Amino acid sequence: MSHINIEIKARCSDHERIRKILQSRHADYRGVDNQVDVYFNVSYGRLKLRKGDGENHLIFYTRKNQKGPKQSRIILYENHPTPVLEKILRNSLGTLISVNKTRETYHIGNVRFHLDKIRGLGDFIEIEATDSNGEIRMEKLRQQCNHYMSLLEINQEDLVPESYSDLFKKFVKG
Repeated sequence: MSHINIEIKARCSDHERIRKILQSRHADYRGVDNQVDVYFNVSYGRLKLRKGDGENHLIFYTRKNQKGPKQSRIILYENHPTPVLEKILRNSLGTLISVNKTRETYHIGNVRFHLDKIRGLGDFIEIEATDSNGEIRMEKLRQQCNHYMSLLEINQEDLVPESYSDLFKKFVKG
């Protein structure tokens, strides 16, 4: 399955405040998932194997590193947890980094909200306005993302342009 997102990632020191706002908007709570994302060495884009209590995908995506709403092109392959796929990927591509997180997910229509606790990095929020079947214009997705950034009072200085894997690489080097 492939789809397009307009998304943001931001540092978030108050998940409880965000949670209350989402609940006041009748967001659909989807639960908490403990996930490990194993990123692999690739020449273009990003490739990660997500191993979670609930979500298990091989994910390839391309996205520019920029603050604020940005477009991601994503290809998902749902897999059942098995060490064979991970072993093939590790042996053929090499591992870049692993990211451990606890993710709390909410939905409002086609927009997903992730309240992430990243081991070693801190707390974040992601907003993803998603078009999974080519029916929503990019401008509408961008408007949705901007609307929720405003509603949730996400400050420009809290926006993060990179993926969690890139943040870890910077953190480890720094």
